[in-house]
Parts: sequence; structure tokens; C-alpha cells
Amino acid sequence: MTLATYQWTIKRYHQAIDAGLFADESLELLRGNLVVMAPEREAHAYYNSEIGDYLRNLLGDRAKVRNAHPITLPNHSEPEPDLAIAQPLGLEYLQHHPYPENIFWLIECSQATLHKDLTEKKKSMLKLE
Repeated sequence: MTLATYQWTIKRYHQAIDAGLFADESLELLRGNLVVMAPEREAHAYYNSEIGDYLRNLLGDRAKVRNAHPITLPNHSEPEPDLAIAQPLGLEYLQHHPYPENIFWLIECSQATLHKDLTEKKKSMLKLE
């Protein structure tokens, strides 16, 4: 017996979100697969917030510091890195999440999710050939 899986596209993923299909779920799309995100604990929230505040003060308006918001990648991935340092494109982000060419730096803070972040999530965010 062969097991068939459904590979999500970003378009279908967005349609499902818009339809309320994942309203009670915390998910991210990694290489066409829906991956459940772990609940955020206190230490993770603290460090994520502190790093974000530090970078905002350091970078000012030269870059946009985005905390735990999606980025859109061409390999059917829409991960939510803890921090993404992106071009400050203002209202353009009403039309799309940052693309690879808009991103300067990605940061993940890990303890409980270290294995997942170093395997599945890392593969989805590596430079694509």
C-alpha cells in the first residue's frame, strides 16, 4: 500500500486560512506540509521580545523587525521565524509577506523546538538554488 500525502501550495494554504479552516490551529507551511507550532513559553517570549526591541533600537527605520510573522518562500513554505529583519517596504506588506529578496536576516530562538528548527524549519529557509 502506498501512502499519498497532499502537498499544500501557498495559494491553497491562504484560501484555507481565509475560509477559517485553521482558526483554532497554530500552523506554519514548510515545504508544502502543515506543521503544528509549539505553544510559546515565557522564556521564549521574553528573549524574542528583548532581541526584537534591541534590533529596533539599533536599526531604526533602516529595516523592519518583524516578530513571529510569516515570510513567503518559493518552495511552498511560509514559515514564521521568531524574528525577520526585512526591507522597510511599508504598505507593500499588505499585499504579501516578505519574500527572500526582502529579507536581510532571520532569527530563531529555540529550546523545546530545537530539533524541529534545525531540521524541518531550517530546510525550508535555506537558500534555494
